[in-house]
Amino acid sequence: MQHNAISLRPFIGSKDFNISCAFYRELGFEETVISHDMCVFKTGALAFYLQAYYAKEWIENTMLFLEVDDTQRYYNELLALNLPAKYPGAKLSPIRNEAWGRECFLHDPAGVLWHFGEFNK
Repeated sequence: MQHNAISLRPFIGSKDFNISCAFYRELGFEETVISHDMCVFKTGALAFYLQAYYAKEWIENTMLFLEVDDTQRYYNELLALNLPAKYPGAKLSPIRNEAWGRECFLHDPAGVLWHFGEFNK
């Protein structure tokens, strides 16, 4: 089977849709409103859909990995945003070095876990 894929856009949920939208805008994603309960957030050619839908077990088991060019720079920028102080439920964890590369973690206000990392070259 041959895949001529153009993009992959996961759907994630939110506990408070407006707060999550503000969170992702502050992270630097470009927001496009689709309807009153769904937006698409983009950075370059990458995107994901945010829904005004919350299912605790689903949200708390959702993880996304965003490969970045420099984990340390990205982590420092996340620290400077001070997201946990602005968004209840948001949590930033420090960089971990692994055999495959390095990453840091950010929980969004609903509990979605983002991995921001780079692979060893």
